[in-house]
Amino acid sequence: MKPIRKYEIQIFKLNNGLHDFEFQLDDKFFELFDNDLVSKGKLTANISLHKSETMIQTVFRIKGSVELECDRSLDLFDFPIDLERPFIYKLGNEFEELSDEVVVIPRDTQQLNVASIMFEFIGLEIPMKKLHPRFQDEDDDSEEEVLMIYSSEEEDNDKNKEDQENEESIDPRWASLKKLKNKE
Repeated sequence: MKPIRKYEIQIFKLNNGLHDFEFQLDDKFFELFDNDLVSKGKLTANISLHKSETMIQTVFRIKGSVELECDRSLDLFDFPIDLERPFIYKLGNEFEELSDEVVVIPRDTQQLNVASIMFEFIGLEIPMKKLHPRFQDEDDDSEEEVLMIYSSEEEDNDKNKEDQENEESIDPRWASLKKLKNKE
């Protein structure tokens, strides 16, 4: 049995109605996919599947954690995953992807392989900026510091001092003209 086959749901044998499935997602699961995003993790995926004559409605509930590498320190850390996503398979004549959450599959489809969908859902939960939890509070502060660099109060104070010095050294005749300009 190929490893990816263990994530198949035999829909042809299912009666219409509600069915529940559970899959354990571990390091071997992530090895099935050629990616650099996630290579280790321990999650449980619960899938509620409601089969009818025209469609199969599923709800994926995935909970656990994946191992990520911090972008700042390169330390490994466990990132919690807790998601719930719907996905609909409509029964039709040929395969067609209608949206991110709706796919048309042929009516004679025997099984659904849910491995790639679960992997995509997990991938969507990974943040763009992967920071070790010990840097989470620091990250908020560092963003404020960056803003301070570009608009520092010292620069504003320096400009005010220069303006005051310039006003004191201006010829009184020009000072009167400057007052008129400021009134406009």
